[in-house]
Order: sequence, then C-alpha cells, then structure tokens
Amino acid sequence: MNTEVTEKAPAKINLTLDVLHKREDGYHELEMVMTSVDLADYITLKTLKKDTIIIQSNNGFLPLDQRNHAYKAARLIKDKFNIQLGVEMMIRKNIPIAAGLGGGSSDAAATLRGLNQLWNLNLSLAELAELGAEVGSDVPYCIYGGTAFVSGRGEKIEHLEAVPQCWVVLVKPKKGISTGTVFSALSYETLIHPSTRLMVAAIQEQDYSKMTNLIGNSLEEASTIRQPSIEKIKQKMISFGADAALMSGSGPTIFALCRKYSRAQRVYNGLKGFCNEVYLVRTLK
Repeated sequence: MNTEVTEKAPAKINLTLDVLHKREDGYHELEMVMTSVDLADYITLKTLKKDTIIIQSNNGFLPLDQRNHAYKAARLIKDKFNIQLGVEMMIRKNIPIAAGLGGGSSDAAATLRGLNQLWNLNLSLAELAELGAEVGSDVPYCIYGGTAFVSGRGEKIEHLEAVPQCWVVLVKPKKGISTGTVFSALSYETLIHPSTRLMVAAIQEQDYSKMTNLIGNSLEEASTIRQPSIEKIKQKMISFGADAALMSGSGPTIFALCRKYSRAQRVYNGLKGFCNEVYLVRTLK
C-alpha cells in the first residue's frame, strides 16, 4: 500500500455556461463547455493509522473542516468503503478561493483520485466521477479534467478534444460572489443563452476564431449587477488586445483568451496595475 500520493488539481474556465431552467429538485439544468488551464493546486495525501481526517494548507482563508470539499471527499470515501485508516492532507493553494475557477471541486476530485491510489480501491474514473457528484456539481468534470461538454447539474460529461491551445489571463476581483446569490437572482425571461452546441462544433473543427466568437455565460449579467468591476475588467482586457473575455462560472473571475503570447503579456501587464490577483497561464493539452 502506498503511504503518500501527490495529485495535481487544475483550475477550469467555462467557455460557455447556459442555464436552461430550474429543475424540480432545486438544481439548475445546465449546458457548459469547460476546459482546464495550467493554474493548479497540489494535494499531498498521507495515510494515518488513526481514524481521522487532518487538512493543512498554505492558505489561511481555506476552511480545514467539513466545509472543505476535499474533506467531504475523504469523508465520503471512508464511509462508502468502511476505511478505518485516516488521512493527512496538505493542500497547496494556487487557485484563488471562491473565484468561479472550480478550485474546491478540483481539490475534491484530486482527493478522490489520490485516495483511490493510496488505499488501492481500484475504482475507475467513471466510478470516481459518480462519487464526486455527491460532493459537488463540478467534481465529476474535475475528475477527468481536459475539455468537455457538461450537462445536467454537472454529472453528464462528454469528452472533447483539447481546445486550440492559447494563452489565458485570469483576473480575480477582490470581492467574491456567492454562487447561490447569483442563481437566485436570475431572471429567466432576459437570460442570454450562449450556443454551447456551436462551441462544441468549433472545438471539434479546431477553429480558434469561431471559438472566441461563441463564448458566453448566462450568469454574467446577474453577477455584474452585484459586482460592476466584472464589466470594467472585461472592457480593459479587450482594449489591451484580448481576442475574447468572459466571466468564468458564477464569477467573479474574468478570463481573457489570446492566441499570441505577446498579446497575453500586454493584457497581463495592463491589468496588474488594477488588480492584485492576475495570472497568465495556458490551456492544458
């Protein structure tokens, strides 16, 4: 049995996010295209003989108890498979918290993958994704990563080939936004619906300019009302030369796509003056 495993937990961005309707179970029916970017947390898991879950992190704002998605994932695996051992986790956070980049979900997915190895459970990725759905809506996608068309409340995943590789500038405004607040403020009559199916086709054709023209997020308007800086940052990104700019998830992070590194560098440098948290990364192959 392994005694220590380290897993990479990459951030994701939503190239499209469409809210179709509210379901009877209280969740929303979604259609999204997501892709992983090279900004990642790293989770090191060690087996403990004592039946306990201990989390440590380099980030003082991260909850280290049952509010943490990685903790929930470890608890779930222990309960499901009646594991009497404990685990100590060190979460090295690089992805901003509550940012719309799937950091918590990716940490939970990395925990499930890591414990699967650590405790020789021999679960397939599909089985891990099914478990992940019990932890959070974005966890099944994060089990696989890469580029995917995701529907339902996040549990239906159709793998796509990688997006045409490009540079991504991420900007996280200071103030976070609660996902629940954004969803409850939606006005279904005026929602903008991006064409997710056309986005899938653009990725299949590896057509970068078509892809950048089709990005869209149904939640952006409701989030921008709560945080007007989202629109301002988007405008700045475009004025600095980005090919496209959009809010990811329920926000508040905004990303810019750039084919050329020199453009991405200009967007990155231009926004460094306005915001503390600015990252320049690539899409993952």
